[in-house]
Amino acid sequence: MINCTVSIGNMINIIIIAVGLGICGMIVMQVSSGTRLRKEVSRYFQLFFGTVMLYIGTHLLRQLMEGFPGTGIHIALQVVTFLEFVSSAIMAWLFSQLTLYIADPDRHRKLYSQLFQAAIVFHIVLMLVTQFVPLCFYFDDGNIYHRAPGYLLSNLAHVIMLGLDASLLVRRKDKFKRQTRIAFWNYIIAPFAAIIIQAFFHDVQIIILATIGAAVYMSGVIMQDLVQKYEQQQAEATRIGAELSLATNIQTSMLPHIFPAFPMRREFDIYASMDPAKEVGGDFYDYFLIDDDHLGMVIADVSGKGVPGALFMMASKIILQSVAMMGNSPAEILKRTNDAICSNNEAEMFVTVWMGILELSTGRLTAANAGHEFPAFRQPGGVFELYKDKHGFVIGGMEDVKYREYEIRMEPGSKLFVYTDGVVEATSAGKELFGTERMIEALNVDPDASPQEILRNVRASVDGFVKDAEQFDDLTMLCVEYRGGANVSSVSSGKRE
Repeated sequence: MINCTVSIGNMINIIIIAVGLGICGMIVMQVSSGTRLRKEVSRYFQLFFGTVMLYIGTHLLRQLMEGFPGTGIHIALQVVTFLEFVSSAIMAWLFSQLTLYIADPDRHRKLYSQLFQAAIVFHIVLMLVTQFVPLCFYFDDGNIYHRAPGYLLSNLAHVIMLGLDASLLVRRKDKFKRQTRIAFWNYIIAPFAAIIIQAFFHDVQIIILATIGAAVYMSGVIMQDLVQKYEQQQAEATRIGAELSLATNIQTSMLPHIFPAFPMRREFDIYASMDPAKEVGGDFYDYFLIDDDHLGMVIADVSGKGVPGALFMMASKIILQSVAMMGNSPAEILKRTNDAICSNNEAEMFVTVWMGILELSTGRLTAANAGHEFPAFRQPGGVFELYKDKHGFVIGGMEDVKYREYEIRMEPGSKLFVYTDGVVEATSAGKELFGTERMIEALNVDPDASPQEILRNVRASVDGFVKDAEQFDDLTMLCVEYRGGANVSSVSSGKRE
């Protein structure tokens, strides 16, 4: 005959458990839909309250199944009770992980982590043994739950973990906000008090009531704190975004960007572009008339990216142009710029530079290279070829460096193309580099085109190669076409290939 008698204590327990399940379920839904919580935070609380629901759910199931006869019911009760006791320890372990994360105990982290792991493993092993030996609990022939003499051992892991949590709260209290510290102490003390009371009085499941109340309060405080942090981070991100946008505009305005650049000058045509990999970049180009007969041209690549690279880039650009406007040769410009940067370069950054000065009346181009990419040169009626000039050391790398310069005689129709490594090192999704050969092919798609169209052809070729792959480096190019001057032959100390 089935015992259907339900005591007042059991009814109270069932009501407590049902309400607890509902509360935990709502919290899990709220956390799952919370757009202002980081994914890992949402997942943690989903796991935590999922474990709470498993704990009180298995306890409810045990309450409902208890007293029904049969071997199958007996086995089911053993399994359900095992899950109940194990899930309660997992809850304590998850709380300890949160405490450990916030406390961040430096060199003691590994020790605490090992102690927490040892406690949870001990508890699981203890519950497995209890399945075969009535160490902590057992069910009689009528499938009624009873505590065994070793029942208090089932709380040992909880006591160890909560004790370790308490030590972290004391030792690392500066890591916890006041309200968070109160919530954590509440979560520690409430189950402790419930465990002590439950050891002597177990008709009403005070431990479940204490666990649910403390967990809800603790999670509410933490989630409120995390939401506030999220909102602060969003506000900070918005502010930084606005500042980066302003920095982008400032950087763009510092580079020549109005084309045609010199509409009144018929001796040459020039076009340049710079596309940063981030909001602000470390590449730069420049061109300027030193006097009525000399056009200065610069393309450079700073070692850093982002804001540091942009700041170093602007300083380098100003120094280069200032020295160039004094009428120095390219080699002397690079030397003086290098000396100026090396004199105060605590960041230990450097910049590669190609510097050229075109004499407009004759077509004589004098250039020097400080560790930059080889330029590409095209004679009238010919095709672009890589021009292997002589490299010097990078700017900012070492003091008292001397640079060698070379000359190229540009005839009407000659073109020069310079670029940064962002072009040749553009990378496809398959991790393949765009490379110099593809760049030369892109230049020769229409070598008679204007400098602006030539840059567009190269950019279109790069985009078609990398497709949707992320851009990791700034992409900067400059092309100049010489249109005036005498018909003279090309002379150079470099080599074309």
